Amino acid sequence: MRIGIDTGGTFTDFVLQHGDGALESFKLRSSPASPHEVILEGLRRIGADPRCEIIHGSTVATNAFLERKGARTAFVTTAGFEDLLEIGRQCREKLYDLTPGPKRLLIPRRLCFGVRERMLASGQAGLRPARGELLALRQRLEKAGAESVAICCLHAYRNPAHERLIARALGRRFFLSVSSEISPEFREYERASTTALNAYVGPLMSRYLAALGRRAPGSLFVMQSNGGLLTAAEAGRFAVRTILSGPAGGVRGAAGAARASGFQKIIGFDMGGTSTDVSLCDGEPRETVEGSVGGFPIRVPMLEIHTVGAGGGSIARVDPGGLLRVGPESAGADPGPACYGSSLLPTVTDAHVVLNRISADQLAGGAVRIHPERSARAISPIAKALGTSLEEAAAGILRVANATMTRAIRVVSIERGVDPRGFALVAFGGCGGLHACELARELDIATVLVPDYAGALSALGMLIADRMRDYSASVLGERGIEDRFRQLEQLARREAPGATLLRTADLRYRGQSYELTVPWNAEDPARPFHEAHERRYGYANPSRPVEVVQIRVRALAPVQPPALRRPSRPRRRGIERRRVYAAGQWFDMPVLARGQVSSRWADGPALVVDAGSTTLIPPGWRFRLDEAGAVVIHWKR
Repeated sequence: MRIGIDTGGTFTDFVLQHGDGALESFKLRSSPASPHEVILEGLRRIGADPRCEIIHGSTVATNAFLERKGARTAFVTTAGFEDLLEIGRQCREKLYDLTPGPKRLLIPRRLCFGVRERMLASGQAGLRPARGELLALRQRLEKAGAESVAICCLHAYRNPAHERLIARALGRRFFLSVSSEISPEFREYERASTTALNAYVGPLMSRYLAALGRRAPGSLFVMQSNGGLLTAAEAGRFAVRTILSGPAGGVRGAAGAARASGFQKIIGFDMGGTSTDVSLCDGEPRETVEGSVGGFPIRVPMLEIHTVGAGGGSIARVDPGGLLRVGPESAGADPGPACYGSSLLPTVTDAHVVLNRISADQLAGGAVRIHPERSARAISPIAKALGTSLEEAAAGILRVANATMTRAIRVVSIERGVDPRGFALVAFGGCGGLHACELARELDIATVLVPDYAGALSALGMLIADRMRDYSASVLGERGIEDRFRQLEQLARREAPGATLLRTADLRYRGQSYELTVPWNAEDPARPFHEAHERRYGYANPSRPVEVVQIRVRALAPVQPPALRRPSRPRRRGIERRRVYAAGQWFDMPVLARGQVSSRWADGPALVVDAGSTTLIPPGWRFRLDEAGAVVIHWKR
């Protein structure tokens, strides 16, 4: 048995792949205070045994960073560069803000320490750190109460000898993150930021996975931000690689489900309880090594995912100027939307309940009982403040949320020179299907795909993901690049025996500041770069000299993914009808289980209800069920 587990802000999703390939899924309410207890409860319900394989998408590192609840971390660098994290790149996030506030640091200046050492850009040691200074540094760190230490020396990407000396001197008293291991790449600020973030969240992640591993049966793997799998021990050591753990599973799941339905060019739209994640896939998901989370650059491979604070739990309010706002604040799992019965917070989910799109026994397959009267009570003050009816206020909440999500899709498509009209919108997450057709209409996208297991597609994506490790080295100005590739490959073979090794490299025109990552062509390295530059920027100049900045090796161990095929489900007798608000008016529409959807085209409006998600098909759209069990929806232009 293989088990994919995605810990979300509102629900924790489980997808089981049995030995015969059959799939099964269910949801449990998340517990922000003790996420591992929910996982253990789910594993007990499944009857998991030591032979099973658990693949976990974790939000522990992400939440620790966003909530600033990481370890007490110190930063050790070359003397004279103690202000590196605070100075950064001097980039202004808000160009027209004339009174920007101070930068919120992960590591305060009093916990930044310098060591008198110097490694030259050539890799030659200029000044070796003195043993006495390193022993004194250890005492200062202990006195400061540091639990974790980020070590980032100048030019350590070229020669890590001094960083290793410092790490050995500090011993095992601290959780150590060494830049030459975490992100061995040039650009000292990005390398320092990545290492500092790993040190900040690493102790929590390591303890969490160790505790979960001790009590959970079977072998434990963790989804990383590049869409591959790490062992639990590796994830604890390289916690920064799991910052986008859950969303990366969604991207893999969307790409796999779309391929099963015959779609290669897709835009993934994952609307969960607290946020919406969007991504673009043109055959394969797009990756980047220039990611950023919360304004902090992260220099590790990750899938290109754009996240906005618009989910089913996003809270609606009327601001002092009389404008309706939705999010980014979320009711989360506790207390949750008003309809959960623990609060009177008006959320996007409550708006759907008021419009009768979600019934009292529908959420999470009936596992969560909802209270429609509480949704009405929560949204009534908003309707009164806006001077509208209750349903108009609820519809307004959804329009504001849609506007936020439409902008997010534009970011990954139109703003990068990609026309979204040539793509299918793959909607998943608990709320994705309720908004997908309206977003597609706004963006002139003709096809919407709602895969089977849409409510737990991130967990399903973890069963599709391959085991993966990335290695890199900076080679700017070096010769003998093939020798450097072979060195990385030797390391990869030691740490990932039997894996397939893939070569890529970061190239740029001489004089440029940023690079493009392309497949490595030993015969003509510049050719794939010119082609990629043409695709990305609309032009290429083969006469200009090209330089290799970074080389990368990926160790890939493919897994046998589940076969995504239409499952046999008992067909419900009779078709329920419900009065639902859509397109500005009330409709009497059929409410279908997925198994009741025909393989022949049918016209909307209709609701399609799954155990973990609901899909609204407005008037003017037609829909059918394909061989992979996905609901395919087309706009009748």
